[in-house]
Order: sequence, then structure tokens, then C-alpha cells
Amino acid sequence: MPDSERRRLSSLPVLLLPVAGLAWAGGQGGATISGVPVFWMCVVVALGIQWVAFLPAWQMRTERFFDLTGSLTYLSVTALAIALAPPPDDRSLLLAALVGVWAVRLGSFLFRRIRAQGPDRRFDGVRDSFVRFFVAWTLQGLWVCFTLAAALAAITSSRSVPLGPAAWLGLALWASGFGIEVVSDGQKRAFRSRPENQARFISTGLWAWSRHPNYFGEIVLWTGIAIMAAPALTGWRLMTLVSPVFVALLITRASGIPLLERQADERWGGDPAYETYKAATPVLVPRRPT
Repeated sequence: MPDSERRRLSSLPVLLLPVAGLAWAGGQGGATISGVPVFWMCVVVALGIQWVAFLPAWQMRTERFFDLTGSLTYLSVTALAIALAPPPDDRSLLLAALVGVWAVRLGSFLFRRIRAQGPDRRFDGVRDSFVRFFVAWTLQGLWVCFTLAAALAAITSSRSVPLGPAAWLGLALWASGFGIEVVSDGQKRAFRSRPENQARFISTGLWAWSRHPNYFGEIVLWTGIAIMAAPALTGWRLMTLVSPVFVALLITRASGIPLLERQADERWGGDPAYETYKAATPVLVPRRPT
């Protein structure tokens, strides 16, 4: 094994430390089975699904069902939490339903997109390396755990709190973010479906207000989930409210916006129309075009 691969593999325990801390915080004071917190079980299952799915993916050297596996993990872990925790209250059922709707919509959208467009450019140079490919699947498990943490902590909480203003505020934010994500994804899909647009960048609809409106919607909807979950959380379980912060950091600093901005600059950099659009349009938070 090359030294670079060995170093990546040795860094894996370090990557798992944050999710171990999250599991500990989320399991404090929550539902347990034979003394084991249900929250812990959900984290283990989320990672386990990725590692099991990695095996055929590696054999076939494909990321075709990577995003679909991520969505199925959200659904599986949420269902597990509902099944193993105390009888779910209205908050738990609402959170589970919202996570389910989001996961089904996004998973099916991404799966259709990769079938239509072919290989995912994010995996260029990754799918042929056992260690890098394994780390990518592991990171997806961490992504699921952190984004779902607040909802899971509320669902597995031993504390039942009636729905109140925070729940309705969170629901309104979730609905707004979900709507923005669905509309912007639909606009881009329709734009790309026209042959004359294959070599062009989209700057119409919500994309005239933001260069990444779908990511803005993603951050907003997970913020709504956290606000809905918060009243059911106390003590260390409040640490799981890091969920929307993690989503925002992942999108703005890691694999989301930086990667797409770099690809766009490589493709259209120097094009006067693109440079004008980039200068006038916010990278994330929408603003009415002038």
C-alpha cells in the first residue's frame, strides 16, 4: 500500500472521533435498550450501512448508488429511532415525516441525475483507490449522523413536550427551505435538458438571485429541523443542535460550494457574461437581482 494511502487510512480514527463525541452527547438521558442508548445504535447503523454498501461499490468501481444509499440511510436510521424509542409523540412523528420527505425527494433526484449524466466528477481519482473510496463512504455516514443529530436526539428523547411556537417556526423554515431546494433543482434540471444549454451556465429563476439557491434551501430546512427539535432537548443533548451549523460548514467550506465554484471558474472563467453574473449574484444568500 502506498504511503499516501496508508496515511489516509490511519487518519480514519481521527475522522470518527467527532461522531463518537456526538453519539455520546446525543445518548445522554435518552431512550435505552438494555442500557445502550438508542441514539448510539442509530449512529452505528448509519456507519454500518455505508460500509456494507461500499463493498459492492468497490467491486464494481462505481459511485452510482452512493447518493441513493445516503438517502436510504436517513430513512433507515429515522425509522429505527421511531421503532426503538418510547412511543413517539407528535414532535417525533412530525420530525420523522419531514426527514423522510426530504430524503425521498433528494435521493430520487440525485439518482436520476447520475443515471442521466453518467459518472460523478467528485469521484474522479477516488473510485479507483480502495482507501480514498472507503473514506468517502465513511464520510457520508458522518454526514448523515451530524445532519440528522438534532432530529434523532428529539425522537429518542425521554422528554415529551407539546408542540408550540418553536415547532411551527421550525416547520415554516423547513417548508421554505424545502420549497427553495425543490424549485431550484427543478429549474436547473429543465435548463440542462435543453441541448442548447449544455455548454452554458444557468442564471435564470432562483439562480438569478443566488449562485447556489439549492444549498441555501438545504441550510434553511435543517435549521428548521433543529428549531423543531430544540424544546425536547436538555443537557448534553443540546450539543446535537450543531446539525445546521455542520450542514452550513460542509456546504460553504468543504464539498459543496467550493468544488462547484472551482469547476465553474475552470469552465466559464474569462467569459464576460459569466464574470458579470458572478460579480452581481450572491454566492449563497439570495438577493433580488438589480
